[in-house]
Amino acid sequence: MCRLMGYVSAQDHTIAEFAGAHFNDFVELAAFHKDGWGVAELESGSTTPTLTLEPIQANTSETFKKVASTHKSDGAILHFRWATAGLPIVEGNTHPFTHGEISFMHNGGVIPSTAMDSFIDADLFAGLRGTTDSERYFATILTEIRKHGLTDGIISAVRLIREKCDYSSLNAMILTPHHLIIVNEHNFKRIPAGETEEYYALYYRKDADGVMVASSGWDQSGWTFIENHRALVIDRTTFNIEEFTL
Repeated sequence: MCRLMGYVSAQDHTIAEFAGAHFNDFVELAAFHKDGWGVAELESGSTTPTLTLEPIQANTSETFKKVASTHKSDGAILHFRWATAGLPIVEGNTHPFTHGEISFMHNGGVIPSTAMDSFIDADLFAGLRGTTDSERYFATILTEIRKHGLTDGIISAVRLIREKCDYSSLNAMILTPHHLIIVNEHNFKRIPAGETEEYYALYYRKDADGVMVASSGWDQSGWTFIENHRALVIDRTTFNIEEFTL
């Protein structure tokens, strides 16, 4: 299980700057979600994400501190990994994942990791850099996008996995040149032991400069709660938010 944060903005910002005064509280969540971190940055209109990641604990990483405090972008997603049991803590399994202009990260698990293999176009297997269920979830999304387009493809993939597979959470963030898309789909019966019902909760904050979405566990006073079984599609030009039922 993991922690997620993503934003799109009108101007270039560092992640720390755009997250605000409580960002260090979010970073401290990496003490528990300690199996790797990654950031995908993608300027609005660009087609080439910049990916920085390490299979180590974020709040002990000098590289993470530099990325969070000096890398400026008008769109980025950040992931802290808590590895699913049995999946190695290696760079190839560290989120986010990218394919072309699309970046993706996931919080949750689909069991077993190979459960989605029959949903995935054969050519996409060659591009997998790890062994996680999360990357196969991304490949399922890419397959469905080919059939249905971006938003409908993402929704179709989530519904397919929800119907056919055993999962704890399909919470995800997808960053493209023109959109930030949030998937909030989780199973309250599969919350990790010792965690509250808030564990999989996602909240967003919108103002004149853009939108940020993040996992729970830190101070998000004044943020808007996202209902379960919902997808948000955030336009990177207007910051308009469309909500879809999954």
